[in-house]
Amino acid sequence: MATAVRTESMLLGRTGDHWPLPWLAEPLATARAFDRSHAMLIHGAAGVGHLEFAGLLAQAWLCEKPGQAPCGACGSCHLVSQRAHPDLHILVPDALRVALGWQGDDEGAGRSDAKPSREIRVDAVRQAIDWSHRTAGRGRGKALIIHPADQLNTASANALLKTLEEPAGGMRLWLTTTDPERLLPTVRSRCQRLHLGSPDPARARTWLQGRGLAHPEATLALAGGSPLLALELAAEGLDADWIGALPMAVARGDARPLLGRSVVRVVDVLFKLAHDLQVRSFGAPARFITAAKWPAPPSLDALAHWQRGLRRVARHDEHPWNAALLIESLVTQAASLWPRHDEAGTRGGRPSLHSNR
Repeated sequence: MATAVRTESMLLGRTGDHWPLPWLAEPLATARAFDRSHAMLIHGAAGVGHLEFAGLLAQAWLCEKPGQAPCGACGSCHLVSQRAHPDLHILVPDALRVALGWQGDDEGAGRSDAKPSREIRVDAVRQAIDWSHRTAGRGRGKALIIHPADQLNTASANALLKTLEEPAGGMRLWLTTTDPERLLPTVRSRCQRLHLGSPDPARARTWLQGRGLAHPEATLALAGGSPLLALELAAEGLDADWIGALPMAVARGDARPLLGRSVVRVVDVLFKLAHDLQVRSFGAPARFITAAKWPAPPSLDALAHWQRGLRRVARHDEHPWNAALLIESLVTQAASLWPRHDEAGTRGGRPSLHSNR
């Protein structure tokens, strides 16, 4: 599944004692205190700030006043906050570069006439390696961020191995992922690991309220406790009313709340709906869709069949789908979990576009 596109630009610095993502302060201090490796793999749930955290570590490494945290005031910190530091290279897929508004940058950009790649390509890795062997511009060292590292394809991951094992003098690397198992074992074994946990719910709610979400609880639950993802969902209109009405709308076969949204987003939301339907069938509370009116529990066999259809779509989310038709099909298949009869006595809902494979 694609990396979620956030509504904010990457925030690397801080002003005074203000942290743009305050829950990163503690893990930053821990990472700096115990960091003895030239390569670190940062992993944890999506939406907690992997890229920002790697940026803070790189900023602290390049800071002219070395300490556990970057000072935020020196010339180096200023250049990092502007993404203009000559000794910082941030390697991301072209598709994410476009989503972040970095398409004007030279580093790692692909052809302007091609569809932006969701992989980190081998030529971009080779460019980064070439950059790593040049003399540091400000003398402190060099910092390379690879985000998300699970988007390295086999060729680009193999091209990186020697640099991970023996980086150029004075260079450090930070790789990020939501799932270390998606990386080659040869990449994982060359990195020190650091788990980046989600902030506690109270802190996440406070931060979201400070960003203008008066009642963020439902959106935060749908985001699995990840505040950056919750902010993104809220910007797309997925508020408490929308979330609370979704189960009954899907049970009726009403796809309108989901139309106009990306296939990636719709499949993610429907996966979470399917999860909550399943756990509710066993008497457990919903995890993602809270404070909702729910239909009667469906057949577990039918629910499993629908989940298999969602997984097939998720595996091919780069396919040029007719999004509206696909979403209608997924919702129609979901509605068939609750068999009903129309006025003519036939089973309601349209046939699914998916097979029983």
